[in-house]
Amino acid sequence: MRALSTLRPLAGLHRALPALPAQRSFGFSSGSPSGFGDDAFPVVRDALVPIVVEQTARGERSYDIFSRLLRERVIFLGGPVMDSMSSLITAQLLFLEAEDASRPIRLYINSPGGSVTAGLAIYDTMQYITSPVHTFCLGQAASMGSLLLAGGEKGKRYALKNSSVMIHQPSGGASGQASDIALHAKEILRIRAVLTDIYAEHCQRDDETRDAARDRFEKALERDYFMTAAESVEFGIVDRIVERRAKDEAEDEPKPSEAQEGEQSS
Repeated sequence: MRALSTLRPLAGLHRALPALPAQRSFGFSSGSPSGFGDDAFPVVRDALVPIVVEQTARGERSYDIFSRLLRERVIFLGGPVMDSMSSLITAQLLFLEAEDASRPIRLYINSPGGSVTAGLAIYDTMQYITSPVHTFCLGQAASMGSLLLAGGEKGKRYALKNSSVMIHQPSGGASGQASDIALHAKEILRIRAVLTDIYAEHCQRDDETRDAARDRFEKALERDYFMTAAESVEFGIVDRIVERRAKDEAEDEPKPSEAQEGEQSS
């Protein structure tokens, strides 16, 4: 059985080949032309990563920019959620917890989504470690990216002003014998129920019950559900919109947007 992913089998492939073992793949994906679909998931292998050079008592030291930010307990989750990236993110989370379990970890998310199993590995690690994980959405947090955004510590989930969020149900396909396809369809429904429960757990409003939150997400997940930063706050995915960070404030306490400051004072 193959791991859950966003790769779809080629249409009509089963007609051109003899009977093959059942194949399936499903994950957070959208075939819309807006950039969230499987075809919009290129793997960038040759991107130039800036190097930061520091002068220390022991001489000159150089870091790639992401390693330098890791020293500040900052993790970037950018691009499609895949197994290779999931391993790196979970390793960084575990390392930072071992360094200092009391200090928060800041996870910046700009992702169109991807593999369900890879994303759940990151999510489960976020819940497993004792360090609080503060999540930030910049650009977009779609599909599995939105679930990871919502999975941050309650009250510490932020969205930048012009970011967007999209949620939907897992999708995929299967080929093979009818009995095998039925088993895969059952598994997709099980995964959908798991994801719905996770959203309901982290995004339950103060004025609603857990069952009401679950019903709300069951309806929203039926189709691609797009939200602005403000709408994601109303929906419970994030807690605040942030535009800038004041020079004199703690790094883990971003400054609210002017719009929200006005709402709080009124």
